[in-house]
Amino acid sequence: MNPADRATELRKVLEHHAYRYYVLDDPEISDSEYDLLFNELVALEQAHPELQVDNSPTARVGGPPVKSFQSYAHRVPMLSLDNAFGEQELRDFDERIRKLLGRDDVSYFVELKFDGASISLTYVDGRLVSAATRGDGTTGELVTENARTIRGVPFELQDDLGGTVEVRGEVMMLRSVFAELNEARSERGDQVFANPRNAAAGGLRQLDSSLTAKRKLNFYAYGTGFTESPLASAQSELNARLKRAGFPVYAMQTKATGIDQLIEFVHKVQAARAELPFGIDGVVIKVDSVADQETLGFTSRGPRWAIAYKFPSEQAFTKLNRIFCQVGRTGNVTPVADLEPVYVGGVTVSRATLHNFDEVLRKDLREGDTVIVQRAGDVIPEVVGPVLEKRPEEAPLPEPPKECPVCTTALVRRDGEIALKCPNKACPAQIASRLQHFVSRKMLDIEGLGDKLIERLLQDGFLTDIPSIFRLHSRRAELSELDGLGEKSIDKLLANIENAKKPTLARFVFALGIPEVGESGARDLAIEFRTLNALRSAPYERLVAVDNVGPRTAGELVEWWQDEENRQLVDSLLELGVAPVEQAEPTGDAFLDKIFVFTGKLEQFTREAAEEAVRNLGGRAAGSVSKATSFVVAGPNAGSKLAKAEQLGVTVLTEQEFLDMLPENAI
Repeated sequence: MNPADRATELRKVLEHHAYRYYVLDDPEISDSEYDLLFNELVALEQAHPELQVDNSPTARVGGPPVKSFQSYAHRVPMLSLDNAFGEQELRDFDERIRKLLGRDDVSYFVELKFDGASISLTYVDGRLVSAATRGDGTTGELVTENARTIRGVPFELQDDLGGTVEVRGEVMMLRSVFAELNEARSERGDQVFANPRNAAAGGLRQLDSSLTAKRKLNFYAYGTGFTESPLASAQSELNARLKRAGFPVYAMQTKATGIDQLIEFVHKVQAARAELPFGIDGVVIKVDSVADQETLGFTSRGPRWAIAYKFPSEQAFTKLNRIFCQVGRTGNVTPVADLEPVYVGGVTVSRATLHNFDEVLRKDLREGDTVIVQRAGDVIPEVVGPVLEKRPEEAPLPEPPKECPVCTTALVRRDGEIALKCPNKACPAQIASRLQHFVSRKMLDIEGLGDKLIERLLQDGFLTDIPSIFRLHSRRAELSELDGLGEKSIDKLLANIENAKKPTLARFVFALGIPEVGESGARDLAIEFRTLNALRSAPYERLVAVDNVGPRTAGELVEWWQDEENRQLVDSLLELGVAPVEQAEPTGDAFLDKIFVFTGKLEQFTREAAEEAVRNLGGRAAGSVSKATSFVVAGPNAGSKLAKAEQLGVTVLTEQEFLDMLPENAI
């Protein structure tokens, strides 16, 4: 094949695979296979410059810098939306719409409110001719060369929308790309970006489009501006048509009839927010019918037929008062930020872990700094970094401690590890943390033995280690002399301790706090070995062969069981009547080779009970949805897992449908 024909073939193949990846979210080849084809085309075009064309996929690497951006007047203004911040405001919006239209049967189209930078793409006869930023809504800046580097922006449409068309959408940076970008900037000594939105907006306005290409930006379409002729009679139909034309349209959207369906979807999105691969700050609600939109018209600010429902901010600025250290159950010494209380992500945050002192130095955090704090969804609050221009003069660099802040033992750092460690297993902080871990809900679940009571019982000598929990019944008379502990409370606590003596093997192994063994790892070990004796004597070769147990975890298990102190701990618990329940063999094979994912608020059973039922029938319970998933069981407020299942065509079951599949008394 001659170079010209091969170049043409490669462009078609690459555009096809880009469409499969960015629009359909269903790639047919791996990233490395795509890169090989892309690099072949680059080499061809470099060897034969006459073969280079504007619509080649290689144009996404960027072109020469420009001196400035030209202004661009939008044919149709990119107007702002009114905001709603609570459910009642959505109901008020719905009531206004129904009054203005004079009927109650109103359907809405609800989609994500992307947290990025808006852009308007102009196509003429199916070919990209220009791209402009939003600017002030009337006039933006021409950033065509930059837009050509953005993943998901098609150069030529697969379904011509006819004549001249403006397609509106959002340029964003994925969370994973943002993390990589900030890590690279930190290593170079550059200031890190506060959030993906700023990184995306800055990337879109680079005078050198090759720098834009390095930001690895993404694009999702959500509507149109100017069109020569109507493209659809409803917003939902328009988005479907944009997808057919080759634009990425994110799958998490819905057509809702009535306010209750609308609000249900809003809750679903909010629950899924933290799991999304990019940032959102709410949802956009539009009257679905284009005819109704025309009837409702516009105010001076924006359309009457649309509103943005804003979620609580995920980022805020506050003061870093001090950095102090906490000691965990394994002895790791963790720096913690003491913050001026700030409302972010729906809660008030006053503390945030800083993970380790290498991270403190990497982020260049100092006491007295104004810092950016974020809390995406329900995850642990994070200090993103300092606002350098607000740093107090002569703010000193924090120094890692040399001694344990609790027991003053000299700290150590093991080879290959980042964390500082207190090697003293008798350190009061470690003992308290181990006790708190052992009795918590996913371990032995001893209700009534909370953190404050554990600290008090440690101070008063009632608790000294984990086995001492099961000796409390012999000190009942002494317990009754403690202020604030009534007879009924003591009886209930001792009964709960007695009832906790027969945990499942998985819970018991998890409660022991073996390094690298989490909840799912403990469960996999229990399924494989069935009994505590079999597990504690298992050689490395057997351990490393267990699903989800890698070489590091297997090594930690062998080392933990070889430690005489750990063996004595387990033996003491057994002597005190703690008897982990042997893991039962599967009771059937109805779910053999089937993978279930549970999502949303389950009302008829707990997630743990459902997953155990699946495993007892030979199946597997997973935490994420993929093509290999057999069934997704969705309760109310199911989030992105449900959307992913619908996108991949995975069978979705209600709770009742799942129960109907089970044998009697299986759950």
